Amino acid sequence: MSVPIPVSDPGDPRLADFRDLMQADRESARPVVIAEGVNPVERLARSRYSIRAVLGVPAKLAALAPALAGRDVPVYEVDKWTLSEVVGFRVTRGVLASADRPAPVAVESLIATGNRFVVLESINDYENLGAVFRNGAAFGVDAVLLDPRCADPLYRRSVRVSMGHVFGVGFAVLPEPWPASLDLLRAAGVRLLAMTPRPAATALAQLIPPDRWALLLGAEGPGLSEAALAAADEWVRIPMADGVDSLNVATAGAVALAHLTG
Repeated sequence: MSVPIPVSDPGDPRLADFRDLMQADRESARPVVIAEGVNPVERLARSRYSIRAVLGVPAKLAALAPALAGRDVPVYEVDKWTLSEVVGFRVTRGVLASADRPAPVAVESLIATGNRFVVLESINDYENLGAVFRNGAAFGVDAVLLDPRCADPLYRRSVRVSMGHVFGVGFAVLPEPWPASLDLLRAAGVRLLAMTPRPAATALAQLIPPDRWALLLGAEGPGLSEAALAAADEWVRIPMADGVDSLNVATAGAVALAHLTG
């Protein structure tokens, strides 16, 4: 790791990547990706992403020294008050890193090299999106594929909730038209399993996992669209107590992935 450079002026131009992050969040297609916290920054350092800079308080920078060893990356050391003034809100995790947004990965390459997929339709809640990536990493999913209406997995809040696992789990956006693009998976011998609470669906415990599968998850509330359900090979449900018909989408996905990978 480069020797930390002390900075006391929150207006220092070298800290531009980290300035007013809540305002920066509203910029569409921002070319800079932000990781917050020691664990997410460590995962960023182990990924294919190119780190631009690191900003943090002394104790957190010291904790990151092994992960950043040998990297020629500018590291800026500030106190907690300066850190919060730079980013525009109280930072409790003590350290951030910025990275260049990488070029998109081709959907076809992910499908060709993987066997376990999560496919998301219209997931626009950044925290749910981040949680899906964390679950995907926990259960060994090869890639997450998103329909064109999903939110950006590299949005700061999604990165934070994923604990940085979004940097390690491959992802790509399926092309239009949706859900016809699911045929890319079917043509590769991947069985499409749609999560739905409908009684006609197969109970999860009765599902025998195929060799290659894709778990389809819809937005919390509406769930998968009729078109996506029609495009699936099989419907799958999680049996629940009377009066409860659904779970948080990330929770439901975790339950299903535990069965599929167990």
